[in-house]
Amino acid sequence: MPDMSLTVLVLFCLAALAAGWIDAVVGGGGLLLLPVLLLGLPVGTPAATALGTNKAVAIVGTTGAAVTYARRAPVDVRTAVRIGLAALAGSSAGAFFAAGLSTDVLKPVIMVVLLAVAAFVILRPAFGTAPAPGPASRRRILAAIGLAGLGIGFYDGLVGPGTGTFLVLALTAVLHLDLVTASATAKIVNCCTNAGALVTFAWQGAVLWQLAALLAVFNLAGGTLGARTALKRGSGFVRVVLLTVVFALVANLAYQQWLA
Repeated sequence: MPDMSLTVLVLFCLAALAAGWIDAVVGGGGLLLLPVLLLGLPVGTPAATALGTNKAVAIVGTTGAAVTYARRAPVDVRTAVRIGLAALAGSSAGAFFAAGLSTDVLKPVIMVVLLAVAAFVILRPAFGTAPAPGPASRRRILAAIGLAGLGIGFYDGLVGPGTGTFLVLALTAVLHLDLVTASATAKIVNCCTNAGALVTFAWQGAVLWQLAALLAVFNLAGGTLGARTALKRGSGFVRVVLLTVVFALVANLAYQQWLA
């Protein structure tokens, strides 16, 4: 456990709890927990250690949310796992290319895409409010594996922020799911990408396991509560949280690009 004050430790726990809730509802919990870790860990702690610890915490909360959703929401687990395995391959490829690519080039493009997505969701109030009748066709499943799996998985390994939110949007659009079911499916996919990243960070020795174990308890509680909230409140509630997270992600990327 790194040397830190009780105040900082309590702040970490509260951030892990809130991040778990946000991540379970619509993704994007890392936008809260990761900056808190980067700011609060002792001076000189490598950024990779904060990233690895964040992944170790997130995978616990994401798994808890996925189990809660799978018990109560009509999730096609087989399709979700297939997309997740594709995302695992995509994230590994993205991480390989990340070493030689400046993500600053991509951030403005991502911001434009997010703002376009936000405008689409605002102008299409019916988006994600009700699932399409009947099971998804084979063509749509293959498209989801390509876009939500390989494509967003590659983005996760290359850049990272907002992967869960992008997954929810892609699954809603491609598979014609309601937002609650899309969020549930995204959690299973996210488990796969988090597992791949965590193995890499652990192999590099970039995980503070004792701190991660403590924060994971709070993240699990937040994730379970978030999944139950989304199931209870429905797609309308998830839509509001989705838009909030999208705008927060744009603000975060803008700050990193031009102010940090």
